[in-house]
Amino acid sequence: MSAEITLMKTPAETRLGDYFEAMRATADRADLAAYRADAFARFAAKGLPHRRIEAWHYTDLRSMLREAFAPAHPADDAGVAAAKAHVAGMADPVGPRAVLLDGVYRPDLSSVATLSAGVTLVSVLDRLANGALGDALSAAEALGTPEAILALNAALMQGGVALTVSPGVSVVEPIELVFLATAGVQASISTRSLVEVGAGASLTLIERHVALGEADNQGNHALIVALGDEAAIDHVARMDGFSKSSVQLGTVLARIGSKARFASFTLMTLPGVTRRQSFLEFAGTHSAADFKGVSLLDGRSHADTTLIVTHTAAHCESREYYKTILDGESTGVYQGRVVVAPGAQKTDGKMLSKAIFLADGASMFNKPELEIFADDVVCGHGATVGNLDENQLFYLRARGIPRKDAETLLLNAFAADAIDGVATEELRQELTGSVEQWLHNRES
Repeated sequence: MSAEITLMKTPAETRLGDYFEAMRATADRADLAAYRADAFARFAAKGLPHRRIEAWHYTDLRSMLREAFAPAHPADDAGVAAAKAHVAGMADPVGPRAVLLDGVYRPDLSSVATLSAGVTLVSVLDRLANGALGDALSAAEALGTPEAILALNAALMQGGVALTVSPGVSVVEPIELVFLATAGVQASISTRSLVEVGAGASLTLIERHVALGEADNQGNHALIVALGDEAAIDHVARMDGFSKSSVQLGTVLARIGSKARFASFTLMTLPGVTRRQSFLEFAGTHSAADFKGVSLLDGRSHADTTLIVTHTAAHCESREYYKTILDGESTGVYQGRVVVAPGAQKTDGKMLSKAIFLADGASMFNKPELEIFADDVVCGHGATVGNLDENQLFYLRARGIPRKDAETLLLNAFAADAIDGVATEELRQELTGSVEQWLHNRES
């Protein structure tokens, strides 16, 4: 006989219910209100994820999220002015740039006039207003149905963008999505964006999450990707700044067709609690997915990278390759699961996590998993953890290089191994520069 354990609501869960009721009481379209209500019911049935849920064992959000902040209001004049100043100070975009401020798409801060023919970008709420929730949104969302935070994201989302690339269109210049959070305001920001890349089309997408100053925000962001047959997307995500007490959650949901290619790289340098999770399904044969990332952690920061790749179709290849550098009392988590469904023969799936400790107080948890239900596959996983190689350090120091400089050289090389997979030269240089800056700040 077994008994189901029911957990009492935490104060944070109670407040989230209050925020949802307040949002539902506002003038909202009936279709969107129903969508939100269904999503919140799914969240309420599960509550915040906790360590008894295997996928959240190392990131007990129920304990970490002691207080739930109210959803952010549209930015005031001061917030808009700060956002304009920040955008003006950013490097000129190589291609179109869409800016979301506190979860709301702001055309006045964006520069999307240069979108290629066959490419559209609108507010996801406008897309919903036109009755175009779409099969892509619903089908990809099903990949993460068990996730309570994804249901919470749908219930409380303030906005997002819907980006569509028509079949056969090759977008030469990268499209940039910038998610800005107002400084000095304790608020939660939830966005849900949809990217559809038609058959034979290609796109480079840059995703940036940036705090305007010391923003003590809670973020819950979802990016849903539908990739058609013979389509390709190169995706680079950066998560920077925020405060030491911030909690940032990000989810990528991707379903890709046959002979398609999905490549994603993530750089995480957040000082608070971060979880970046990805769900990908191969819906067509002869496709490839490549996940890479670098996490730079210090202080008491906590960064969790979780990936679930499902090989439904045969003849597909998946790669996961992550590097973590840990200093202070930081904690890193890597969880990778490759699921090979019955009939998904000729699957080739590999994952590897490598971590370097710079301090005795740091911790790293690696949890690779394989679930294989086919008999003609090549799958493997590995994980390494350790300190910098003293022999390599000695070799460099024997040539007159100070220890700190020697460490920086080795750490740069360690991170560059993952960054080299980014397709665009400008992005590789930017990411390399960010790693060098983090290492410099660590030394100062």
